[in-house]
Amino acid sequence: MLDHRGSGILLHFTSLPSRFGIGDFGPWAYRFADFLAETKQSYWQCLPLNPTEIEYGNSPYHSPSAFACNPLLISPELLIQEGLLTEADLEILPFFPRDRVDFDLVVSYKDRLLSLAYDRFKREGANGEYRSFCSEQFSWLDDFALFVALKQDFKGRPWNEWPDSLRDREPEALFLGRERLSERIQKEKFLQYLFFKQWSSLRKYCTEREIKIIGDIPIYVVHDSADVWMHPNLFNLDHEKRPVTVAGVPPDYFSKTGQLWGNPVYRWEELKSTDYEWWVKRIAHNLKMLDVVRVDHFRGFMAYWEVPATEKIAVNGRWTEAPGMDFFSRLSAMFPVLPIIAEDLGTITPDVWSTMEHFGFPGMKVLLFAFDESLPRNAYAPHNHTKNAVVYTGTHDNNTARAWFEKEAGEQDRSRLSRYVGKDITVENVHRELIRLAMMSVADAAILSMQDLLDLGEWARMNRPGQEKGNWQWRLLPEQLTAPLAQKLLGMTEIYGRNSK
Repeated sequence: MLDHRGSGILLHFTSLPSRFGIGDFGPWAYRFADFLAETKQSYWQCLPLNPTEIEYGNSPYHSPSAFACNPLLISPELLIQEGLLTEADLEILPFFPRDRVDFDLVVSYKDRLLSLAYDRFKREGANGEYRSFCSEQFSWLDDFALFVALKQDFKGRPWNEWPDSLRDREPEALFLGRERLSERIQKEKFLQYLFFKQWSSLRKYCTEREIKIIGDIPIYVVHDSADVWMHPNLFNLDHEKRPVTVAGVPPDYFSKTGQLWGNPVYRWEELKSTDYEWWVKRIAHNLKMLDVVRVDHFRGFMAYWEVPATEKIAVNGRWTEAPGMDFFSRLSAMFPVLPIIAEDLGTITPDVWSTMEHFGFPGMKVLLFAFDESLPRNAYAPHNHTKNAVVYTGTHDNNTARAWFEKEAGEQDRSRLSRYVGKDITVENVHRELIRLAMMSVADAAILSMQDLLDLGEWARMNRPGQEKGNWQWRLLPEQLTAPLAQKLLGMTEIYGRNSK
């Protein structure tokens, strides 16, 4: 599935430097692509690109759409080049912190800029490129834009609390809604057009430098989303279109009470009766945008943990079977090449392994999970890695290597790690030794988190599962991307044979 031995970096676009309070597709995205090319990296891994919402902690895994993308990633500097903004428009900058994303400030500031860009675009008139985009993306774009406009019109109320005619998508009500809210709808479509235009340019730049972008697809979608509103029959809802059961995971490494995600679970029999049409469109959409997709919570395609929607924690749930083998057989028939990475972390059952093996999907090997008492037989330990796999120092859900060693690893874990590498491991060198273990692994791909490459502490952690606030905020500083850092990364890439594209 991975076509050569390579390595890359996990860094979401919001974490890039910029003067607008959040990373975007502007100059620093191209500079980071140059950094990857100079150090002979093969992959740039990011988090989901879908829209985020302040009221849900700005999580890219909690989005009002599985198809739309995040306007916060649109670069104002590139809009100046297109004549949609002027330098004068950017002059009044709030005081943005350099090392964190202040989403409240960013959202209000960027909304003003994007509104100015839309006003100029509207005065000039829609061009052929915009009309082609709207036509190509019609299957999701029009209803998504209407959904956003209606949400705003109803002061943020969830769609199942709208008037019955709109909740149930009666044709006349939809027609009248489109007429009444046409201006807001057109603006939303314009923002998606800007995103896809800037994204296409950046992806082309990466492709020319032989850098593949690994994206991320959450298995579930949010109840208060355009997707569930458009396709309520595909989800386990009651007669008032409220979730009957919701998704999560039982108690695990990250939480003693499990994780209650709250997403409505799928009606897999209904999906199967349509030849999984919605999922096929979702995968096709992502494969047009990305080179490789990491499918989050892969186990959920074989069996998923569903919890009554009335529960407050995930403990009182049950495992329910899903038709994973049949589903992926359908995808395999539709897509001759299916570049999927299976997120197979946690307790994995034999049917998950057999499905991955059948379709050749590589799994994930996270080194921070390798050094417990099961080390000799632990699947995450480098001596047990397989070629068709992706090894990580840690993921976006893990602490940084330094903070893991300081605050999470027990004394015996630290001792086993030292014995494993044959030298004394300390808080000062743990990041370097874990990176070395990842790079020398037999696994086809090694992905290093940018925070570990920089040896950062807990304050730089991207996400704390189960914690609703304070996540997704870390940002790279311009001065941290240095020539010595590039030289060290290049040296490891070459010595461990991960530069053979």
